[in-house]
Amino acid sequence: MHLSTNLKLLFSDLRAQKLRTLLTIFGIMWGTMSVILLLAFGTGVEKQNIKNMAGIGDGVVILWGGKTGMPFNGFNKGRDIRLKYEDAQLLRREIPEIGLISPEYSTYNARVRGPENVDQTNITGIIPEYEDIRNIFVQAGGRFITDHDMQNNVRAAVIGDKICKFLFGSTENIVGETVEINKIPFVIVGITQKKVQNSNYNTRDENRVFIPATTFNAIFGHKYVANIVYKPVSPLFSESIESRVYETLGKKYIFNPADEDALWIWDTAEFQQIFVAFMLGFKIFLGIIGSFTLTVGGVGVANIMYVVVRERTKEIGIKRAVGARRRNILFQFIFETFIIVTIGAVIGFAMAAGLVEILQMLPEEMVEAVGTPQLSTSVAIISIILLGLVALFAGYFPARRASVIDPVDALRT
Repeated sequence: MHLSTNLKLLFSDLRAQKLRTLLTIFGIMWGTMSVILLLAFGTGVEKQNIKNMAGIGDGVVILWGGKTGMPFNGFNKGRDIRLKYEDAQLLRREIPEIGLISPEYSTYNARVRGPENVDQTNITGIIPEYEDIRNIFVQAGGRFITDHDMQNNVRAAVIGDKICKFLFGSTENIVGETVEINKIPFVIVGITQKKVQNSNYNTRDENRVFIPATTFNAIFGHKYVANIVYKPVSPLFSESIESRVYETLGKKYIFNPADEDALWIWDTAEFQQIFVAFMLGFKIFLGIIGSFTLTVGGVGVANIMYVVVRERTKEIGIKRAVGARRRNILFQFIFETFIIVTIGAVIGFAMAAGLVEILQMLPEEMVEAVGTPQLSTSVAIISIILLGLVALFAGYFPARRASVIDPVDALRT
């Protein structure tokens, strides 16, 4: 029997069971929507949080001095390890796997005055490559701190977009204006671009004022830096670099390289790997929850296919009598099951895609927190695999029952 004839028979049977057919297709549609939306939501959350984490920098490592936890070479434990400006150059020289590195001065003991307001915020002294380490980029028309600024102790400032708006009432046409830091005038050479940042270690970049490290030291006279930030050539070197950092600074400050309390290191790449693993488990969990709904729809498909088999018993007997093999009958009913599942799946896909488009209009504040659902290749592949499995299992058992019907008994029915 031709494929078109089989399809006509199938749809004729489905029309005879209209309510049951509609409920079955609705179950598949609802299950498809559930799987797609849950997986799309998980993908959106993951991508938004990865984007948020990139606000602090990609694969950045922050290094602070600590307090020794072991006695070493005649020194008691409990000594403070304070990092200096030149330590950054020492680490750069001794550990070639470090791609970029910058010392970082920091103070809150300064008042910043603009024409509109005054604030007491974080003043950060850095070197030019800090821009690439921390993903701090300036708006069009401005620039970051340069080597010329460092060499000449230039009073240049790059200010965060949020503090800029507070001090000046706007972020437009501010480059070239003057801001006072402890009554010392600084020329604004750049304003940071707006970015999402869900983690920080001093304050968010949007509220900072960045000045050359040499200028910072000349004004505030800090003997020690607040911390050092660096970026490995590759995240694969992070662990070996950390060991070398302990060895290198251990020689200089005379502490045991195995003393983890002597330094405090925050490897953001390691945290990101943990987060990605967590999100994988989270998406698997969401997929399992959605598949439960899809399974209910599959039970409905199996139920209606049992009805179809029962009503077409005589047809099956005739086919077997004229030479049709069991695998032909098996394939026929499995194929018809896939047709039913496909109808519900297409409707479910369309409705899920429409809802995803609508959810793109969520408020910006909500998007920054949880992201927006996103359809992706992985979501589509997982959904298709689940639908295929549902169709296969829903169709196999009714089809198998049809294939083993005795032709003589079927013709008597």
